[in-house]
Amino acid sequence: MLVQGITGREGASHTAAMREFGTQIVGGVTPGKGGQVHEGLPVYNSVTEAQAEHTIDASIIFVPPPGAADSVLEAAYAGVPLIILITEGVPTVDMMRAVKEVTRLNHESLERGGKGVRLIGGNCPGVVTAGECKIGIMPNKIFSHKGTIGLISRSGTLTYESAALLGAAGLGISTTVGIGGDPVIGTTFADVLPMFEADPGTEAVVLIGEIGGADEEAAAAYIRDHMKKPVVCFISGRTAPKGKRMGHAGAIIMGNVGTPESKLAAMAEAKVPVADTMPQIVELLKQVLGK
Repeated sequence: MLVQGITGREGASHTAAMREFGTQIVGGVTPGKGGQVHEGLPVYNSVTEAQAEHTIDASIIFVPPPGAADSVLEAAYAGVPLIILITEGVPTVDMMRAVKEVTRLNHESLERGGKGVRLIGGNCPGVVTAGECKIGIMPNKIFSHKGTIGLISRSGTLTYESAALLGAAGLGISTTVGIGGDPVIGTTFADVLPMFEADPGTEAVVLIGEIGGADEEAAAAYIRDHMKKPVVCFISGRTAPKGKRMGHAGAIIMGNVGTPESKLAAMAEAKVPVADTMPQIVELLKQVLGK
């Protein structure tokens, strides 16, 4: 893995934590600082320069908002198959441009028989397979309990709380994917669900959604039509006052789409049980798994 923005405070701090978790990081990128050594790792001026020295399977981006989308495109043009954008507050127009281009490059790569190009985020905590590899900012201790529950979430902090509850209940996690809460993101719930459906190490899936946007409704449609593995859901923000402006970037309600009622109705139609509280997620999981 490569760390774009490795010499910044956040990049350096989380590089150390990811290596402690067991992630194989080969170097970092900070334009203008090529040739330096940071956190015991070589620093390069560009992703292409790093690729000349290493095989890069994934890249994580800790670049400030004004340059974050360009960093995504740099990695995508270099053919890095998995790009995790941690940065919050990337201008929406920049993200629209980056997501559109990554989608095009992904199609081209797959048509040529390549691995494709996938962007996760921005404004996300990353991806972690419990006890194996972490590409993100999640606390190491919470994600050490290996299990068979897949976890997908729009919320960073609720990702951590869910993982802690599952670990304490003895269920554990296969892989966690934090997709991010911004209005424009590279990977949605409906993109990740097929992967968990196909994953032999995942027995059931927990989906943590939020009010605003239509991702949960699209996920419910996919679950209804394609999923055989059980899914349990939690929707945060259900008690938010109607008409009140909320702080999360993705919490945008358009007409009847994005409302708590819309999401609950979609999940009910897909026969997905929805927890009223976070601890109830564990109870519902045990019910659907017959444990």
